[in-house]
Amino acid sequence: MKSQQILVGLVAALLLVTGCGGRSAPGTEETTAAQGATSGDFGDLTGVCGPGKPSSASAQGVTAAEIKIGVFSDMGFTKNSEFVDAAKVFTSWCNAAGGIGGRKIVTTTRDAKLMEVRQRMLDACREDFALVGGGAALDALGAKERLSCLLPDFPGQISQQQNVQSDLQYNASASAYVNYFQYTGYYQWLLKEAHPGSAAAVGMINGDSPVTKVMGEKFAEAMRAGGATFVYNDLYPASGVADWTPYAQALKSKGVKGLMFLGDWRQLTKLEDVLTGMDYKLDWIDANNSAYNKSFLENAGRSLSYQNNYADLGGTVPAESPSSSPATQQLLELYKKYAPQADITMAAMRAFSAWLLFAKSAGSCGDQLTRACLIAAAAKETAWTGGGLNAPNVVADRETPPKCFNVVQATAQGWKPADFKPNQGHFRCDVPAYRYTGAYDRPFTLADVGKNMSDVK
Repeated sequence: MKSQQILVGLVAALLLVTGCGGRSAPGTEETTAAQGATSGDFGDLTGVCGPGKPSSASAQGVTAAEIKIGVFSDMGFTKNSEFVDAAKVFTSWCNAAGGIGGRKIVTTTRDAKLMEVRQRMLDACREDFALVGGGAALDALGAKERLSCLLPDFPGQISQQQNVQSDLQYNASASAYVNYFQYTGYYQWLLKEAHPGSAAAVGMINGDSPVTKVMGEKFAEAMRAGGATFVYNDLYPASGVADWTPYAQALKSKGVKGLMFLGDWRQLTKLEDVLTGMDYKLDWIDANNSAYNKSFLENAGRSLSYQNNYADLGGTVPAESPSSSPATQQLLELYKKYAPQADITMAAMRAFSAWLLFAKSAGSCGDQLTRACLIAAAAKETAWTGGGLNAPNVVADRETPPKCFNVVQATAQGWKPADFKPNQGHFRCDVPAYRYTGAYDRPFTLADVGKNMSDVK
């Protein structure tokens, strides 16, 4: 029982950067068929999906009739189906519009169940053309296998350092960086503009796992470089905390004004309930973007009206802004049609952008759809927005630092955009770049498995 509790805590901590939420869904195989005339346009993208007359079986997983795609998930462990939901919504819409140049998309859920990443990757290597719109908490466990079989990945989430910006990985949104701190703009706004008196009294609470400890080290390095002084830094057990009172008392005794919480948002709501009960209000709490879901609002209760909970969506248009974002409005409509019970989390929106990037890139290859053509097309996208779902992103360049951010705040009325002074549509794009100076694990490359880009056919 103890090992199972530790695993539960570990996955909760690992998924803090992914925007968790959603509902469980049975089954692992999903195929959708055309359902009549549907437009293949999305947002400002035209002809993402549509009819055609393909005739060749041009690559593994590609026939004249279909394209076989793998979708990674930990849903067998977490009961979180956000990536499966996103795949269902996208493929239902795309196939109804005619598929990708006439080929229907067939998805197979590669359920890693937390610890089976390598096994599911080997399955994908045998059958799939590419991986799209998924993610697993321990994703580095299958990275070398993916590179060995030259399998392209268009992820919805990336978790572990050795998989972040690894080779043959094409990121639709600015979700993770190996060399740069992706939250520089957000924390500079918190410390210097929104709550300028908080920089001298910052605290951090981090899940006690090897992966999130490294994440905490990177955050602390970047924050100190940005002017933050830590007066409190502690870990909490990966299995969770029964009574958060000692942590709340420590935060109060140290006079913490701004709190970075790197862990399970469910644990955060318990901590906040104790803080609110003892009448201790911080200037700000970084709930992190894993809390951007309906369940956080339901669990936070009275603290929503007392504490200032923020989250940086990293350049993803919030679902609460449909009137000013045609792409977001269309996304909401598609979810209402094809997955009405699903929670549209940030990870789900990023997964949908990944699906769009894959479909546009694959569609450009026409009848001769190969992996080499697919990745060459994706790599040309230097200002990818997912039709308007996210800030412009350079898909294939590791050395381009993050430029834009946007902040939402949890209130008793729901998640709402914070007053972060956007200067480019929904986003603020004056982020100062911070490159890590510490020694951290590097991402896996094709060279690590004795291959190079010329091997991709």
